[in-house]
Amino acid sequence: MTKKQSETVAPLLRVIPLGGLGEIGKNMLVLESGENLLIIDAGLMFPTSEMHGIDIVIPDGSYVIDRLEQVRGVILTHGHEDHIGALSYFIEQGLRAPVYSTALTQGLLEVKLREQKLLAEADLHTITADDSVDLAPFSAEFFHTTHSFPDSVGVAVMTPAGRVIHTSDYRFDPTPADGRPTEEEKLRKWGDAGVLLLLADSTNAEHSGTTASEATVEEMLEGVMTEAEGRILLATFASNLGRVQQIINVARRHDRRVGVVGRSMVNNVRIAIKLGYLDIKEDE
Repeated sequence: MTKKQSETVAPLLRVIPLGGLGEIGKNMLVLESGENLLIIDAGLMFPTSEMHGIDIVIPDGSYVIDRLEQVRGVILTHGHEDHIGALSYFIEQGLRAPVYSTALTQGLLEVKLREQKLLAEADLHTITADDSVDLAPFSAEFFHTTHSFPDSVGVAVMTPAGRVIHTSDYRFDPTPADGRPTEEEKLRKWGDAGVLLLLADSTNAEHSGTTASEATVEEMLEGVMTEAEGRILLATFASNLGRVQQIINVARRHDRRVGVVGRSMVNNVRIAIKLGYLDIKEDE
């Protein structure tokens, strides 16, 4: 290759999925440019019925463990276990790169790391959907996404080869539970500017039609609380705080009190209230 030819060749970008493709769980992606790595999410997966004696499944992180000094940063898109649950393993293995997430995600992560006596080893930074982060040779901008976890974000990463859009979990819902739809205007702006690669969640993409709005859940809860004369038992994931808020909203209208059961649910609700992500009064 001549010098002139080498000057026109685009920089090489490697996209390395360590989990989350073709499966539900253990989401983890690595972007590699030169000797620089950027990690997006580090989640776990719950075992299948055939995995006897296994409690959790984490990504094969050997590629990262062998290059820890090259990791420029970690971006966590939201606080579901399948996106943050494996991070403590990498910190335990020596990962010291800065970790960026929104306040609620960081709050849940801090609880996990404190329990595992790893909080002092973690370099945690809070971001919002309006922030940008310089992780040379990468730079990252964020956009709010509609998801069952409040304050979820997608990320637009500018690399030496071009812009990569990573949506994480998202949906286009005109009436989301938190009243904040996915920021389509940012996606349009980046699309007009040019995108090298779009990495988009495709859960249920093989089904025709559209996904029902979260508003329909609140309508269903209205019917249940209107008809039921006694107590109502509701089950949901502890990290589905959007659903918890919907339950609180409907219970308030029907003058019903809400109680939460389960260690994870109690911890998550307490943190969400403290950080202002749940609207509930002490006497509710």
